[in-house]
Amino acid sequence: MNARRLQPLALVTALVLALPALAAPGEKAADKAPIKPLTTLISGVRYGKDALALQQFDGEAQGRFLFGEDWARGTSAQQKEFTRLFHAVLAKRAFPEMREKFKHLQAVQYEDPKVEGERATVGSTILILHPMKKQEMKVKYTVVKGAGGWKVLDVSTLGDSMLVGLRDEQVRPLLQEGGWEAVMKALRAEATKQGIAAK
Repeated sequence: MNARRLQPLALVTALVLALPALAAPGEKAADKAPIKPLTTLISGVRYGKDALALQQFDGEAQGRFLFGEDWARGTSAQQKEFTRLFHAVLAKRAFPEMREKFKHLQAVQYEDPKVEGERATVGSTILILHPMKKQEMKVKYTVVKGAGGWKVLDVSTLGDSMLVGLRDEQVRPLLQEGGWEAVMKALRAEATKQGIAAK
């Protein structure tokens, strides 16, 4: 595929950093609710429960963000196929590398979630000890609350949003080039390359 192909690999760096933290002593359950999908996501990836990990993403909210007003122009079947393939490609490309990175986790500190209605942001500092060096990274997560509770929408590192990058560099150019069909053609090609069944 060309340089415009959908590349959920952009999630690798961000999600490698989305590591679980223990609640501070005395922390209220309501205060840490937006953190729960992050810890479940990482636990699922770490222990090979990829389906559980993928359930922590709000695929529909991600699709609406990536497609903008074009999301509503897709059929229900197209929207479901996009979400399924987008997450399947993510799992194939990102999760194995994430599992490898988890071997070097030393500590994670989460900031108190900043909740505004049905959306929250959670900042974190992650310390990773590689064999030759120590890394400290700042990561910010956006989570949204729906019928199924809090779900992960976006991850930002060094001020760069994963979804903004995918939208501006991948999805928008493909939408301008050929609408929904161009996006799905690129995503299906990537899924085939990763050995993901068409279904």
